[in-house]
Amino acid sequence: MKLNISYPATGCQKLIEVDDEHKLRAFYDKRMAQEVSAESLGEEWKGYVFRVSGGNDKQGFPMKQGVLVHTRVRLLMGKGHSCYRPRRKGERKRKSVRGCVVDQNLAVLSLVIVKKGDNDIPGLTDTTVPRRLGPKRAGKIRKLFNLSKEDDVRQYVVRRPVPQKEGQKHQKFKSPKIQRLVTPVRIQRKRHLKAAKKKRAEARRESAAEYAKLLAKRMKEKREAALRRKRSSASIRESRASSSK
Repeated sequence: MKLNISYPATGCQKLIEVDDEHKLRAFYDKRMAQEVSAESLGEEWKGYVFRVSGGNDKQGFPMKQGVLVHTRVRLLMGKGHSCYRPRRKGERKRKSVRGCVVDQNLAVLSLVIVKKGDNDIPGLTDTTVPRRLGPKRAGKIRKLFNLSKEDDVRQYVVRRPVPQKEGQKHQKFKSPKIQRLVTPVRIQRKRHLKAAKKKRAEARRESAAEYAKLLAKRMKEKREAALRRKRSSASIRESRASSSK
């Protein structure tokens, strides 16, 4: 079985192959997200603690969290499920996945170091791989560099060098567009939107008052017309009654 071991603190990962069944026995019957001591792998791993993060069997089917078996199963999956990507809206599909319990049928087991031991592991804990991409959101950049609201976030964005072409004199850098950045233009636009909203509300109130005034006028005219018709019909009835006598 191959063990794909990663160390988030340095950004490194290492793939080692272990054929000894006695060394692998400590990982069997462990679930995903469980922590396992690494001392069974040898003296150099003394003090290390791993977390099981996943794996693949010999046919390439991935382990799925929450499936409490050590065999392969077929599940009906939809949008939001791990190990499945829908191609159309509302699509669901029955897919084969392996349970979240480790057994000897796995080809690769993914492990994450959660506690470092006494000795350094060559190519894993002794070297540091720099982060290629930094955070993009303004709040996350402030959190990374411990900045206050008065500091300019644009000065701290992580820039990465672009490979130079032949004959190019100056080194070029790429940086992400900062999201949720509050600039004077953004404040001005927000003020404008707020003023426009206030203006629309005022116009709506004025038009509602004007409509209510017009409606009251029409209702008054309607009542007066009905009263006039009533009076005229009463006078006609009186005149007919007097003429008949």
